[in-house]
Amino acid sequence: MADIVETAAKAGNFKKLLQVAEAAQITDTLKSPSFFTLFAPTDEAFAKLPKGTLDSLLQDIPKLKKIVAYHVAFGDVRSDDLVQIEEAETLEGSILAIESSNDGITVNDAKILQTDILADNGVIHVIDAVLMPAMVAGR
Repeated sequence: MADIVETAAKAGNFKKLLQVAEAAQITDTLKSPSFFTLFAPTDEAFAKLPKGTLDSLLQDIPKLKKIVAYHVAFGDVRSDDLVQIEEAETLEGSILAIESSNDGITVNDAKILQTDILADNGVIHVIDAVLMPAMVAGR
């Protein structure tokens, strides 16, 4: 198997996520032997951001780093774990709200499209939106 970054690259639909992770200098962390869970927005999820948002974030690396780190939870949290928990602490330091229902699992307001893409150092869950920490979103 491959690490989280290599696994995401092979999947082919996380080009923007990998671009921002590289710009935010988080790829080394995601390649480390520590175990992480990556809530990975697809390229389509990035396309839903308001026009100019991504370009503006790429100019503000500290903010970008917070946003990317907000998609990474500590440990190897698989789908059977997700249905049993209500929150997960992120690398950024905030908490993600996890909710399970008959309609599936959501992380904050993002729907998990696919679970349990396994990597050597953790797991990837595919989500349909880019997550924004409250301090960045200005809430």
